[in-house]
Amino acid sequence: MTIHAEINRSRKRISSKQIRFASRLWRSRAGLFSCLFVCLPALFSATPAKAQNDAPNAAQGKLPTEKLPGEGVWLMPILKNQGQTRARPIRVTVWFEDQFLGDGESYRRHAKTYAGWKRRELRTAVIATLKDLNDKSFAAAKESLDELKSKGIVSGIERHWVVNGFSCNVKASDLDALGKTPGVRKIFRGFGRRPVSGQSNAIAVKTAPKSERQEFSADRYLHPWYTRSLLADRVWREFGITGKGTLNVIHDFNFVFSDNFAYNVYRNEAEVPGNGVDDDRNGLIDDYHGYNFQANSARLTTVSVQPNRADPRNLHGSMCAAIVCGAGRPKTKHEFGIAPEGRWAGVIGSGRLEAAVEWAIEHNADTYSMSFSMPGLGEFRSHWRKVMEHGSFCGVYFVSGAGNFARSARVPVQMRTPEDIPEVVFAAAGVQRNLSRTTFSSKGPVDWTLEHYKDGRVQKPEVCAFNQDLPLMIPNGQVIPRGMNGNSFAGPMFCGSIALMVSADPDLLPWDLKTIITSTALDVAAKGVDDETGHGLINCYRAVKEVLRKKAIREGKDASAYEGRVKGDELDIDELKKKLVSRFTVARVQPNSAAAREGVRPGDAILSCGGKATKNMQQFRAAKAAASKDAETVVVVFLRGEEERTVKFKPGNWGMAAGPAFGEPVFR
Repeated sequence: MTIHAEINRSRKRISSKQIRFASRLWRSRAGLFSCLFVCLPALFSATPAKAQNDAPNAAQGKLPTEKLPGEGVWLMPILKNQGQTRARPIRVTVWFEDQFLGDGESYRRHAKTYAGWKRRELRTAVIATLKDLNDKSFAAAKESLDELKSKGIVSGIERHWVVNGFSCNVKASDLDALGKTPGVRKIFRGFGRRPVSGQSNAIAVKTAPKSERQEFSADRYLHPWYTRSLLADRVWREFGITGKGTLNVIHDFNFVFSDNFAYNVYRNEAEVPGNGVDDDRNGLIDDYHGYNFQANSARLTTVSVQPNRADPRNLHGSMCAAIVCGAGRPKTKHEFGIAPEGRWAGVIGSGRLEAAVEWAIEHNADTYSMSFSMPGLGEFRSHWRKVMEHGSFCGVYFVSGAGNFARSARVPVQMRTPEDIPEVVFAAAGVQRNLSRTTFSSKGPVDWTLEHYKDGRVQKPEVCAFNQDLPLMIPNGQVIPRGMNGNSFAGPMFCGSIALMVSADPDLLPWDLKTIITSTALDVAAKGVDDETGHGLINCYRAVKEVLRKKAIREGKDASAYEGRVKGDELDIDELKKKLVSRFTVARVQPNSAAAREGVRPGDAILSCGGKATKNMQQFRAAKAAASKDAETVVVVFLRGEEERTVKFKPGNWGMAAGPAFGEPVFR
């Protein structure tokens, strides 16, 4: 009998109820610990990782594991210099020797080994393996760690299983003692802190009322232009695939729960919201819509937003969720989501990445969107990468924007962590609506020359999506046609596209998905793969069609319906550009501002500023700055319909936002 057959036979003897019960017991115990993370390099040789077991434990569905290569305990170099300079404890993250993925090449090797598995089967087996490994490592280290705690050498231990290890507080002078703990092999310097305690138990968000979702109709609501350019609307109409059945975790810093944003928010049915009780016994109170791991609280709204205020910064997390899977409501008539029948949950806490990712895994998340960038992590990048490599084998697709640092950083560090992580983090660069590159969008390649990972230069980004002049919905349901810019939103477009693919085939493996979405992308820049747009613009239609073809073949069904090219299966670039002849216009006007007092209205074209023609934002800013230097007033010429209007402003903030207006409608 093969290993796979033996494991599959054993899985059939374990009910899903038993798996969930065991998982809750494990999480309840794990919740007693406290964690963070930190990073460092190692002092051992690069010998190949060896399998710890020759075969899985078929009775429990465990998979083979590996040992980290080399000998001795490796310290991140910065720690070696802190013994005399740091009197107070620092936060460190520790790897045990035994890991599911051992050396820096393990992910690629394992992808080949498990190529014949189904994603959901592999998820179950890898989770069981990771938790079993962590249990064994902590059992072996318990006596030593208890002694270190009793002596006050370490404190604030937080255990994590997604990478077999833990985080704790320790003085630099006591690192040698920590390194003698059985199984400890790598110690990274962290930048975080122990999670705070004593937060309010009650959930601090407006929970969305439970209601039956309307049967989806592609024609019921207005959809933004990017769904048409990515051909997501064609996926809905021709294949009936809308993201249904997917959970998309949005890792951000603030979430606003108005009716318009929260209609399709995830509900943890094992948790009773707002009762201050850890109903599902996972160590987290009221994690109903997600969790704020940074504050150790269910509070996901960290900054409130007035219902009638356009506040792109503090609506950031909500709009990322809306782009991924925002569902329409009758009173707004707008539907922002690429995968509008998906669900989303919010997590906060890049300082506790392991805990956030573990929560996503245990709630069967499909995608994990990260619209943030962490510079200067050094060797600690290895820890972030290992978290996401293991998370990928647990069935999670990690997605990020490429970053907004083309003007402030040089290659190969324009793309930071996590978007620079190879294989398992899919990064989307940004283009404008007319497919020209956004000037601030970070470029690749990236460099991975570290102690643990030795890839060298790596091609990035994978693909591109849209990141400029995107529509914004404010809490009261009003829509601003052009209210958002940044690669924070290109990433969620990639995430929504993946949600469609996973909705088409829930057992699609991460490495297969990457091949499909890159091979079906539309080349929009230099011929072939390039450092600015990767393989090109995401094509949801061709990607989902290829997923369905491969699924049909795997299941022994007729795949002919999904074979070959058809008319309109990719965006017509020339036709698009003809429709997108633009004018530079006022996008919005703040109440009681100088522009409002002068009667300026959204839609007014801006012909000139200070006597200089203005056809784009760069020209407008330059003209305004030049005219404001010496003059007491700045003359701006607007066009409304056929009528030109001349307005004189004093130098300063005029209270209006501007951008290109295209002939093709924003919503349709």
